[in-house]
Amino acid sequence: MSAPPLLLIEDTPSLQMVYESVLRGAGHTVVSATTAAEGLERFRALRPSVVLLDLMLPDRPGQAVLQEILEIAPETRVIVVTANGSINRAVDAMRAGAYEFLLKPFNEQRFLHAVDTALAEHANGNGSRAPLRDGGDGPAASFVGSSPQMQAVYQRIASVARSMATVFITGESGTGKEICAQAVHAASTRAAGPFVPLNCAAIPRDLLESEVFGHLKGAFTGALADKPGAAAVADRGTLFLDEICEMDLGLQTKLLRFLQTSTIQPIGAAHPRKVNVRIVCATNRDPLEEVRRGRFREDLYYRLYVVPIHLPPLRERGSDVIEIAEAVLARFAAEEGRRFTGLAPEVAALFRRLPWPGNVRQLLNVLRHAVVLHDGPEVTLDMLPIALQHERDRPGHRIAASEQAPPPLAAGDLIGRTLAEIEQIVIEETIAREGGSLPRAARVLDVSPSTLYRKREAWGRKDEAG
Repeated sequence: MSAPPLLLIEDTPSLQMVYESVLRGAGHTVVSATTAAEGLERFRALRPSVVLLDLMLPDRPGQAVLQEILEIAPETRVIVVTANGSINRAVDAMRAGAYEFLLKPFNEQRFLHAVDTALAEHANGNGSRAPLRDGGDGPAASFVGSSPQMQAVYQRIASVARSMATVFITGESGTGKEICAQAVHAASTRAAGPFVPLNCAAIPRDLLESEVFGHLKGAFTGALADKPGAAAVADRGTLFLDEICEMDLGLQTKLLRFLQTSTIQPIGAAHPRKVNVRIVCATNRDPLEEVRRGRFREDLYYRLYVVPIHLPPLRERGSDVIEIAEAVLARFAAEEGRRFTGLAPEVAALFRRLPWPGNVRQLLNVLRHAVVLHDGPEVTLDMLPIALQHERDRPGHRIAASEQAPPPLAAGDLIGRTLAEIEQIVIEETIAREGGSLPRAARVLDVSPSTLYRKREAWGRKDEAG
């Protein structure tokens, strides 16, 4: 029994010929149409399981064709095709139920992978794309917060998760960019594959290429064994590149080639090899400003900045701060064996007023401080760090970021502590003064940001073990 045909709706003759050639070369049967009317007529006659749909058609918008196809057969996998200038249309199509979108120009492997995955899912009887739910197993399950700003984030995650499109997450430090990346992966067709996070700022520049692409034994001094890079480990899964704007310009060129060819070549290897990886990246900077300043390649920016997701700062999320605080307090209390059950009313009011320059990460630090040093049932003002206690007498005042800096450390505060403890105190205090930004704290301390990331990771592992 022959495989069901694919329906290709594309009005540009040259592109139609190219797509047909690629698909037939891979063993697929293709039926083509050049207009919306012709495409819908053939769809009704053939009922194909997969449709490739150009969004720019001469007689009718592609979004309208998509809607009619899904009304006729909701289980159909519709892969929409669009050019750079029509990304917003593609995202709208994903929200309307499209299975995937491809951004012109795309390579043959990406094209065929999208088609094969769509056919496999349809053959396995998986249902059509479900809309976002606020229940426990949707993207919202990875976050706490029900504000309209976060609902928009959840909707965007649900819209793009099943796509192969590159997701670019932006937001201030501490807003949850890695959690967002994990939510995208968990809701995607790659959820069974690996999720590999790589912090570009936490790795020395001379080792970053090896970390991303790997190396062979003897490729350089110290290469004592073969090492697969993050891109190879993430094969058939998701590679999350955090702090992407910290990546060296030389490595940006190699990353661009990787995105264009889907091939990697470990250091010392004679030949490249193909990998199947979905890229999600993040930064706490303005990526377009980094392009203007010459610190980020413009061509790489346009390759990566396909579907943006912006995470709002905590100060713009209304009562989310209380939802997060109460959820985190319950978890910390259980971990530390404390009796805390909630926040005192004056603390809740204060939390709503604070600007939280360190965002959710800062809130977690404040609550951890209170739980470790005190016991419940409520978190009261006098349990908060000194930097926040002065607010009790100014209930209507919004603290400026500069006012949140803790008072200078006195030498007496450090007497009796080990050198390692003093180092940790100084580093954490500096990070707090810089609003939770490790790159800014690194400049103040005159060290590499990677040094601070590694030290904090080591302290975190020690806390978990202890």
